[in-house]
Amino acid sequence: MTLSSLVVSRDWPEVSVLECILSSLHIGVDVEPEPERARARLVKSKVDALIVDCDLEGSKTFLLGLEKESNSVPLVIVSGSTERDQLQETGAAFIFEKPISVEQAVHTLSAARNMILDGRLRYHRHAMRLPVALCCGDEKRLNAHLLNLSQGGMGIRLREPLSLRGQVHVGVALPGSKSRLKVQGEVVWTDRHGNVGIRFLEMTPNTKQSLQLWLAQQFLSQ
Repeated sequence: MTLSSLVVSRDWPEVSVLECILSSLHIGVDVEPEPERARARLVKSKVDALIVDCDLEGSKTFLLGLEKESNSVPLVIVSGSTERDQLQETGAAFIFEKPISVEQAVHTLSAARNMILDGRLRYHRHAMRLPVALCCGDEKRLNAHLLNLSQGGMGIRLREPLSLRGQVHVGVALPGSKSRLKVQGEVVWTDRHGNVGIRFLEMTPNTKQSLQLWLAQQFLSQ
């Protein structure tokens, strides 16, 4: 899945550099030379990253408006004339100066991409249908199917509707993964159709890292 960015600038040589780097990071690029039009675009559609040239006339007002609106889009600031201390007051997550150093920009935008992915994956649920082994507190083993999986839990469907409560152990073999996902969870909801929501409670660091990596691979391949 390609991420998206909006570059607010009319410094076309610098924009060209940013476009090349962002494309190499699989981040789509839209360019808007007018801050007011950029604001209107942000109201109508969501972007994953906003890159603003602080040398652009009207950019200060534009940034103040973002701050008042509590915009949650990760912000990257580019400038050649403003003092760095003033740039930090904008609340930008990342800052680099013009003329753009390709090495610095690659490093900065790669960090921004990782931040965006972390935010996306925290709430992303990957839908699939796989067999799941479910063990309840009394060691009773139930067969179920996985419906969706996230960093924090999973949705499953039992073959027959049951009233489940408390802690459970789940195991599932994820496609392309060498190890089986085994984790302890807690039932947070059930319905009369056999659907069950499970929140993960305990996970080893290795299991957590493996799950995050697997979900990131699925997300980017969509």
